[in-house]
Amino acid sequence: MSGRVDEDLENEWFAVRYSGETPEIALYSSIYFLTEAEDGPKMCLSEDQYALLKEAARERYREIILRDLQPENRDKAIYRGVKRSIINFKRYECFCRRQLLDSQDFKAEVAAALLFFLATESVGTAKGDRLSSINCSFKELNDFARKVGLVEGHLPNHIVPLCCG
Repeated sequence: MSGRVDEDLENEWFAVRYSGETPEIALYSSIYFLTEAEDGPKMCLSEDQYALLKEAARERYREIILRDLQPENRDKAIYRGVKRSIINFKRYECFCRRQLLDSQDFKAEVAAALLFFLATESVGTAKGDRLSSINCSFKELNDFARKVGLVEGHLPNHIVPLCCG
């Protein structure tokens, strides 16, 4: 591989890995640029090169899903809320299915982050330190908790008042 090819691939990996809220779109844009765009290098990507770009998108999904489950982010501009984690997790699963990637290994990490978030949120609101930042319904939250394996049935009832709708 030439230095220019390495540089082009590295630049596109960076664009995918640190893309905004839509890593899959960034992935397809990068692949298009690298392989077909008039102003692109018109590369013939190997399976390893495709895998590198797919993994960058997968890591970006993981980052944005976990970002919105971190209590320390609740008051920051980057925070989008639990509802956004739910939406992005669904997108992540669809992406993994389309790309033939395993999405199961990430569920335990999401479940642990969600558990910590809910515990922190419960304590903070019970003490009166803050209002709840949970921006989804109890049903949406409970379905998410079940999907990631946090609960088999229902979240505890004391979570209900923290939810909207």
